Amino acid sequence: MSQQVTRLWLMYPARLITRPVIYELAKDFAVVTNVRQASVTEEIGLVSLELDGERKEIQRAIAWLEELGIKVEPVEMNTIEG
Repeated sequence: MSQQVTRLWLMYPARLITRPVIYELAKDFAVVTNVRQASVTEEIGLVSLELDGERKEIQRAIAWLEELGIKVEPVEMNTIEG
């Protein structure tokens, strides 16, 4: 079983901004979540999220986020770690 850490950008549509999506993600999937950065307005939510867990479980979690209507993109790792 391979553990991995994946960093993602999540772009929330307005209808999901008040929903506790990251809480639900941590509760329903075997992943550890770590919010690295976030910006939320009334129109859009943008979150940099780190997921730590089994590769297959991270893939399931990403598929669930996309089903909700959240755009998921990998974080470019050439940025300065902080």
